[in-house]
Amino acid sequence: MAEDKTPQSSDAAGEYLLYAKYMTSVYLADASPDELSALRLLLEDNKIEVAGEARDWSTALAQAPDSNSDILLIDWSLLPQSPTEALGKLRKACPAALVIVLISHLDARHQAALSAGADAFISKGELPERIAEHIRDAAVSIGSK
Repeated sequence: MAEDKTPQSSDAAGEYLLYAKYMTSVYLADASPDELSALRLLLEDNKIEVAGEARDWSTALAQAPDSNSDILLIDWSLLPQSPTEALGKLRKACPAALVIVLISHLDARHQAALSAGADAFISKGELPERIAEHIRDAAVSIGSK
């Protein structure tokens, strides 16, 4: 049997885990370069791989499937006029990915995001630690499938 050359990381008990098997990958889509950069740094600080990013809807829809991401973090404001149709196309293109919508204002948009087909939503007003916690929780739910 050939030796496995996959990069490995060690957990707290010193056990080695296969990097590719356990690391969650996220595709980011946000129109704001500052928010995109902040999200990328937050994820990387939490040992979550950023598999790709986009600043507009058409790029996100075109690139997300090729990223093979576990989670798609999509800014609500990027979605076209019909969020339900847009998220339906995204789900068809990335059927295995968990879709989390980022929302700037917690008014009726959180319910609209869920009704449109998102698995969850995260308020952009949350503290960075809470955003990371939501994403880690989503990663755990993926791992338990």
